[in-house]
Amino acid sequence: MTDHPVTRAAMIDRTANPGPLGLMGFGMTTILLNLHNAGLIALGGAILAMGIFYGGLAQILAGIMEWKKGNTFGTTAFISYGFFWLSLVAIVLFPIMGLTEVESKQTMAFFLTMWGVFTAYMFVATLRINRGLQFVFLTLSLLFFGLAIGDATAISSITVTSGYIGIICGASAVYVAMAEVLNEYYGRIVLPLGYMAMTGQDAPTTAE
Repeated sequence: MTDHPVTRAAMIDRTANPGPLGLMGFGMTTILLNLHNAGLIALGGAILAMGIFYGGLAQILAGIMEWKKGNTFGTTAFISYGFFWLSLVAIVLFPIMGLTEVESKQTMAFFLTMWGVFTAYMFVATLRINRGLQFVFLTLSLLFFGLAIGDATAISSITVTSGYIGIICGASAVYVAMAEVLNEYYGRIVLPLGYMAMTGQDAPTTAE
């Protein structure tokens, strides 16, 4: 009986990194909404449109692409926050369309608290990724809990302060997105993200 050699084929993933798309959709929309929370701009069509298309649909698409790449964290984060943005827009539009009453501050406080809890446990997962994402999720947790407290207490200064935290959070997500793109295309660290040594990614040559 003759033994036949076993041929093993290595699969090379040549699909693009969807992370920057999802992060940019999240970051830019977060900045716009929190400019409103900080009292700097009005809540209007620009924010709602971004919430539907870039914060919402673009993140969901990025999450689906992360699923195809086997990234559980990216799938969970992008699809969840994509639908968060769609839900938030619906909360604003449904009363205008006559489908529901205007949501109470107490209900919004619970809504935001649930998203704060979700973000807090996602932050724990970032402890094994990089410092950039850690900062994004830490400030996002503070944003959700801050806005929830602002709604629960009706203290406007808390909401305004949370708005500024949200601007910082969104800007940090934009930074991470830019870093992933530039680091991949230049093949070196152009914008540092602080990869964790435990993951073996402390000196990446690509965004992955």
